[in-house]
Amino acid sequence: MFQLILVVDKHRCRWFFLTGSKFDVCRKYSKMDQNNSFHPENLLSNQLGDSRRAFISKAAMGLILALSVGQPPIKWKSAEKNIKVILFDAFAIFDPRPILALAEKIFPGKGSEIIETWRLKQFEYTWLREVAGQYRNFIDVTTDSLLFAARKAQVRLTEADKLTLIKAHFSLDLWPDSLPTLEYLRKKTIRIGLLSNMTATMLGSCIQFNHLDKYFEAVLSTDQRKTYKPSPRAYQMGLDSFQVSKSEILFVASAGWDAAGAKWFGYPTYWVNRLHAPMEELSDAIDMNSIH
Repeated sequence: MFQLILVVDKHRCRWFFLTGSKFDVCRKYSKMDQNNSFHPENLLSNQLGDSRRAFISKAAMGLILALSVGQPPIKWKSAEKNIKVILFDAFAIFDPRPILALAEKIFPGKGSEIIETWRLKQFEYTWLREVAGQYRNFIDVTTDSLLFAARKAQVRLTEADKLTLIKAHFSLDLWPDSLPTLEYLRKKTIRIGLLSNMTATMLGSCIQFNHLDKYFEAVLSTDQRKTYKPSPRAYQMGLDSFQVSKSEILFVASAGWDAAGAKWFGYPTYWVNRLHAPMEELSDAIDMNSIH
């Protein structure tokens, strides 16, 4: 049992886990200390005192949202949740930015344009196929959207270059803060899973590439249900796998639309906005967000 507090302001995003009377630091990320090492075993000093109210008064300049077992420490925005599982989207853990560098290397001066179209078409094709009932897996959709992006940019995409760009999705690196966060959660015996539109082969390959096998209790690919997020059938996989209630799963999304879909399904949600995307115009569908 634990209490999760997320503090977000214009400079940083922090996650704190309360254990007893101390605030245990799960994650701290700041624009000013991106290059510093993160040591999850460090505890906040006792300068804050044991009073939760003392801590809140210092942190309240930003957004504070508490997911708590007991009474939430703030009044104006809180939600009582018994969080037992943290379910991550794959791109909240794996960093796709090297694919941009690879595209720029293959197509000098055109990489950014190709990646932007490619990424948009990836998701557009998954949504269209979901709505129309014309399923193709994420590898196929990724290939189709790449072909479209190359044609739109008026560049010649060789078979070798296509395979190079597709294969890059099977060996994605981690975001710098991913491993410390996973290690901390594992030590706290919090159940961890992945829920992604990527195929099981893609996910398994990225996990093995980064030696993450010991962290995930469940690796869920929507391909198993022949569907895509944000379909409710996709988010249902978390409930079926972990056998807990919706309120007990915190879903961590890498995209605003995914956070909205998870929230509409009924999960507490947190959007890790690593790409500095603007807020989605989806009412108040997202519980929490941070810009990294």
